[in-house]
Amino acid sequence: MPLDFTAIDFETANSRPESACQVGLAKVRDGMVVDRAAWLIRPPIGFDEFFPFNSTIHGIYAEDVVNARGWAEQFDELRDFAGDDALAAHSATFDMGVLRRASEATGVDCPPWRSICSLQLARRTYRLESYRLPIAAAAAGFTDFAHHDAGADALACAHILIDAASRFAASDIDALAESAGISIAPILQPVA
Repeated sequence: MPLDFTAIDFETANSRPESACQVGLAKVRDGMVVDRAAWLIRPPIGFDEFFPFNSTIHGIYAEDVVNARGWAEQFDELRDFAGDDALAAHSATFDMGVLRRASEATGVDCPPWRSICSLQLARRTYRLESYRLPIAAAAAGFTDFAHHDAGADALACAHILIDAASRFAASDIDALAESAGISIAPILQPVA
């Protein structure tokens, strides 16, 4: 089985996971990035306030998403891009929470994707002072990217998994998780 997965990253308008305002995706086939996508999302009413703290981090403001598709309108494209892949994210608890909660808030059926966390993987692969995405990505040989741009962050996450798979001599996502001693979790678990 080849190393196939889709890395995903979300930016949010505020502290609520339902407030996704950008998604980034990077598709990996046989250990190589073969496709990338990113787009803005208009958060649903009730979750659409942009906190200055969040906007300062990612540079996305309410006026940037006025003409963007809402969660339900863009979800088919997200689902089609990811297909049946396991999803990888740096701090997967956050990104899978966004995926699950935004879907619940808008009545969208979320597929039973599985997820792997590149943060957990980085902690098992590298010896670093910090495991923040830019530092872990640099350890994987991926540097100089626009951190907090969802597309760039998804690509950085993908490179962490690709590098870790090489270091662990893992041929697929399940072998990588097993070799690193981490789990691949279903995203539809209740929020703790």
